[in-house]
Amino acid sequence: MKKLNLTIILITLIFLNSYSQKLQVSESKRYLETTDGKPFLWIGDTAWELFHRLNREEATEYLENRKAKEISIIQAVVLAERDGLRTPNSYGEVPFIDLDPTKPNEAYFEHVDFIVNKAAELGLFIGMLPTWGDKVFSEYPGSGPVVFNKENAFVFGEFLGKRYKDKPIVWILGGDRNIANDDVMEIWRSMAAGLKKGDNGNHLITYHPRGNSSSSLELHNEWWLDFNMYQSGHDEHFNNVYEFATKDRALQPIKPTLEGEPAYEDIAVQFWNYNVSQAEGGRDAVLDKDGLIKDKSFYKEGFFTDYDVRVHAYWNFLSGACGYSYGNNAIWQMFKKGEGFAIPCLYDWHESMDRPGAFDLQHVKSLLEDKFYKIVPTQSLIEKPVDRGENYIAAAGSTDSSFALIYLAKGQSVKVVMSKLKGAVKASWFNPRNGFKKQIGVFWNEGVKEFTPPGSGMENDWMLIFEIL
Repeated sequence: MKKLNLTIILITLIFLNSYSQKLQVSESKRYLETTDGKPFLWIGDTAWELFHRLNREEATEYLENRKAKEISIIQAVVLAERDGLRTPNSYGEVPFIDLDPTKPNEAYFEHVDFIVNKAAELGLFIGMLPTWGDKVFSEYPGSGPVVFNKENAFVFGEFLGKRYKDKPIVWILGGDRNIANDDVMEIWRSMAAGLKKGDNGNHLITYHPRGNSSSSLELHNEWWLDFNMYQSGHDEHFNNVYEFATKDRALQPIKPTLEGEPAYEDIAVQFWNYNVSQAEGGRDAVLDKDGLIKDKSFYKEGFFTDYDVRVHAYWNFLSGACGYSYGNNAIWQMFKKGEGFAIPCLYDWHESMDRPGAFDLQHVKSLLEDKFYKIVPTQSLIEKPVDRGENYIAAAGSTDSSFALIYLAKGQSVKVVMSKLKGAVKASWFNPRNGFKKQIGVFWNEGVKEFTPPGSGMENDWMLIFEIL
């Protein structure tokens, strides 16, 4: 009996430790780690409407699905974009009484509590946005309404900080908006101060900017900004995501940086240029009875796919980002068939949980979990590097000279400056589409050697791995 009780106590202690785990900035300032010193591979999912649109059974299914796909942090918004102040959640509750940030509705936050606790039970962190950016004045208004000022932003921040001070949380301010003016800057500073007071400084804070932007542009030297986040956006295939990481890594003081919103799987390229109500034949010519896209040809630039997910993920990591957040067009807005949408979808949220790009994240983790925190971008490994575009090749060495990685987005041949490597190396091909690894051979660090992947062309990406012997 004593042994049984001791076992139960040990299991309980292990559970409680994982349940209350926090993140901190590493000593090198290049990546995040848990409070027990383990490097934290940020593989996120942008589930912005999670608290607002899903009920508890749906939220549980979603979180369990994401855990199985090796996602480590879920990004969700307390005051959501899709009219999150006035349209009730699944249980008929809104966040505030009379739209007043100093009067939180307990019933609404009990639902948020449930999801935060369920994520913690599964070993997931929540990247919690207190509010979407349209609740603060900006040059790009949304459904709003604008409710925050310097005073009530502090009160709301302190409320959230106290409520979740012992939970596995990272605070993300901003909500897809940049800083419009000095008054807005003071609002975000005040909210950050409220969060810090409420949680006794237990959690990291970052900022989610508008597309094609980084928090570093306006906030790098802010006392409360622990690490940078950038949003490369939904403009084009082969987006130059590496430029954000490169610029942020060059700044002083050194802070970690990561991609918080890349091109979403299944979203139309430059979706903002298309309005289904203006299509020839009207809305019904493009969408079916459930509101799903039936005529893909309406979107002339096509859609982002799992290929884009892989390209942007590996380009980010090999450029020195300490994290990458996946996104899917239906998942971020938790679109349900027959209901309204923010951006038209190919599938509903439930079907989208198992889209190919989400599965590819498992291979990202298997390759990078024991490497990402050692990565040093090293384009000089390539004899004639391409500066940008679809033929860009990302190359990285490591802080301990134990490995090197070269990502070939189109399976193109690459000439490697072998003298940049240390000693003899074992070379292998890693297939990002299925996670398989095949050894090529052992080579000396002499001269320049050309490597040609097993396949080439669009959607035929490969990772060349060198392991120092």
